[in-house]
Amino acid sequence: MTDDDLLPVFGRVLTAMVTPFTHDGSEVDYAQVARLAAHLVDDLGNDGIVVNGTTGESPTTSDKEKQRILETVVTAVGDRASVVAGVGTFSTAHSVELARQAADVGADGVLVVTPYYSRPPADALEDHFVTVADATELPVMLYDIPHRSGIPIPEDMLIRLDGHPRIRAVKDAKGAIVSTSAVLAATNLTYYAGDDAFLLPLLSVGGAGVVGTSSHFTAPAMRRIVDLFLAGRVAEAAEANREALPAFQGVFATQGCMMVKATLAARGFDAGPCRPPMGRVQDTMVQRYASLLEALGI
Repeated sequence: MTDDDLLPVFGRVLTAMVTPFTHDGSEVDYAQVARLAAHLVDDLGNDGIVVNGTTGESPTTSDKEKQRILETVVTAVGDRASVVAGVGTFSTAHSVELARQAADVGADGVLVVTPYYSRPPADALEDHFVTVADATELPVMLYDIPHRSGIPIPEDMLIRLDGHPRIRAVKDAKGAIVSTSAVLAATNLTYYAGDDAFLLPLLSVGGAGVVGTSSHFTAPAMRRIVDLFLAGRVAEAAEANREALPAFQGVFATQGCMMVKATLAARGFDAGPCRPPMGRVQDTMVQRYASLLEALGI
């Protein structure tokens, strides 16, 4: 069996893309949305793009904006990469509506985060995921991020949800490698690191790849780690990870979408500001990260 036979549903290296805005943040800059999406795929080699996620500032964009952003990205990348739409909210009905919108626009899949703030009990949480997955024919990536949503997706629930024909992947930001290992051993779910620095540890227990933030810059380094590991060159993969780790971690010196946009601007790509409540990154912090990327040859 070749690696092509084992190619994950959405690819291996994906970026959770920021959403470019105009200079005052009042409108989405759709020309820059298209330009950035094409750059991530054609220049950096991403297999996929996640649109309208947290890094895309989805809490601050309207449903109409979300639809047009998604349409713009789908048109910009064509069949050269998978496009996954963030549709999860803390309302099941709203999540279903966004999932159907994504299907209508031509997305390749949907990302459904654990409902945040409301903390539904386990049975209601499972019903939520199933209801959203039943709403379209698109493959679903669950997003397990308890430090933001307030609750983890329990192991036994993940194992049961693997039985759903459209729940095929997990973006894993739980940071619990033993728990992840247990689910991977018991399911056919495709696991993506939801924390950039978690890529190599996740690969070591059967994970597929990453949905990254620093991958706006580091996607080639992530690809190298994946390729080396899959080729059995584990020591070289570990060395490549050691070299790239400061860049993986440095993007989170402040809020991720803030750092990405500021660093893009420092490198000549205007993605505009973040919408409130996100703010502005200190110049010294941006310069430090941009210098780090340059020193690493990224």
